[in-house]
Amino acid sequence: MGTKETAGAGRSAGTGPEHGVSRRGLLIGAAVTAVGTAALAREKLEHAWWRLPGVEKPRRPGELDYAPARWTAASPANWRRADRPADYAIDRVVIHVTQGSFRGAVRVFQDPGHGAAAHYVVRKDGHVTQMIRELDVAFHAGNKSYNERSVGIEHEGFVDRPQDFTAAMYEASARLSATICGRYRIPVDRTHIIGHVEVPGTDHTDPGPHWDWDRYIELVRAAGAR
Repeated sequence: MGTKETAGAGRSAGTGPEHGVSRRGLLIGAAVTAVGTAALAREKLEHAWWRLPGVEKPRRPGELDYAPARWTAASPANWRRADRPADYAIDRVVIHVTQGSFRGAVRVFQDPGHGAAAHYVVRKDGHVTQMIRELDVAFHAGNKSYNERSVGIEHEGFVDRPQDFTAAMYEASARLSATICGRYRIPVDRTHIIGHVEVPGTDHTDPGPHWDWDRYIELVRAAGAR
């Protein structure tokens, strides 16, 4: 240790790189920081401009997030505009059961007096309808935080009728969930793919005891691997 100190004693302080960051390094670091700060500010501005009074983020009618789906718009009263995942990180998929028919679910989601709607509805035969863009907040979970952080998928049927959960439905829903999880880097597990019953504060019981979670998660993982 003493030898190393002696070897450096003949140099003036700050003249060698071992004595700290050079002035040039400081200038480069400052420039990189300034560029990064400017980029961050620009990104925030890009995500905020459409919230200004009288300005709306451009939307194309019928635009899909999931290509195999068919678009049917939910009432604007049942969701709110957002810029997810820029403003709210998406880290959950919430599984619902309609407690009714596919047609009935679509109809009530189009009703402005209903006050709720999910992003997607999956029919027994595997048909998928998208009703709300994933970037927007759907009123589906009964919990504001979970609405903001999740994508909701409804499934046609009743919680007490296991026969309603068909193979075609499981497979179509799993492909949809795998796409969502891949898009937002959501882990495929029971912490991040949950039932409506697991949302804090909810009084719902869906998808109920007959929803086969092991089968579903396995299908989601298989679809993601493909």
